[in-house]
Amino acid sequence: MASEPRRPGGKAAGGPAASYRCGAIAVIGRPNVGKSTLVNALVGERITITSRKPQTTRHRIRGILTTGDAQYVFVDTPGFQTRHSGALNRAMNRSVRLALEEVDVALLVVEARSLTQEDRDVMERVPRKTPLVLAVNKIDRLRSAELPALLQRLARERDFAAIVPVSAERRRNTGELLKALRTFLPEQPALYGEDELTDRNERFLAAERIREKLFRLLGDEVPYGASVVIDRFEEGPKLRKIHASIVVEKEGHKAIIIGAGGAKLKAIGSAARKDLEQLFDGKVYLEVWVKVRRGWTGDERMLSRLGYD
Repeated sequence: MASEPRRPGGKAAGGPAASYRCGAIAVIGRPNVGKSTLVNALVGERITITSRKPQTTRHRIRGILTTGDAQYVFVDTPGFQTRHSGALNRAMNRSVRLALEEVDVALLVVEARSLTQEDRDVMERVPRKTPLVLAVNKIDRLRSAELPALLQRLARERDFAAIVPVSAERRRNTGELLKALRTFLPEQPALYGEDELTDRNERFLAAERIREKLFRLLGDEVPYGASVVIDRFEEGPKLRKIHASIVVEKEGHKAIIIGAGGAKLKAIGSAARKDLEQLFDGKVYLEVWVKVRRGWTGDERMLSRLGYD
């Protein structure tokens, strides 16, 4: 499978423990600063879903990059939410806090234009004992003359382990960022096989790709009250059959997703199927339904059933 993320159990990677480094890196930041785009750029594959809307990422997802002298385990996290405190946002914030407890280094992603109070709030969540590397993203939107002064201002905010300007979309300076991160990874053998790209299984990846299409093909309101559940996943020699449900909070949202004559749901399903066929490098039959579960974003038990931390 050309682009399918591998599961644990692949061929072991890494050289002698004395020279090889391996560790976990929490990728954190406020919503919509480009964390997932950066993780995908660093790993070299589209592991996590992306869109221009904030709060696209809802789960912790590990993206794995294995090189000749290191294995980087990037823990992509939801954007830390400080404005809203519903059950779903609390679950996502909890996911960020848990990630920070189990990593070797934290990577804070901020936008190049300015450092906001929300950025500072996220920064304060990082324990002082944890090395904190700052990735200044979207530098392609700055004039080159603006960058030195910006980096100097940012350096006064905290004693960062390193500050690296990058452009995740254009994959600029990602090599420099990897060099900076490697310094803080412990000397130990690789934890994953060299052909593994993520710790998530195919069911999870399928649900995420469908949910991505909600963010990309719908307006601003609906995606935040929608989730995706894989009801059945059958893998045959020539075809994967995937049956999925889009869970929404309101009947009105269901009508919007289905669209006139079912046109919108058909477009979502078609786009997701093409994406999944590329991901799995094979034919996919995809059937998608829409179900209403009132108040699911505020129901802790329902959130747990839907896979939220």
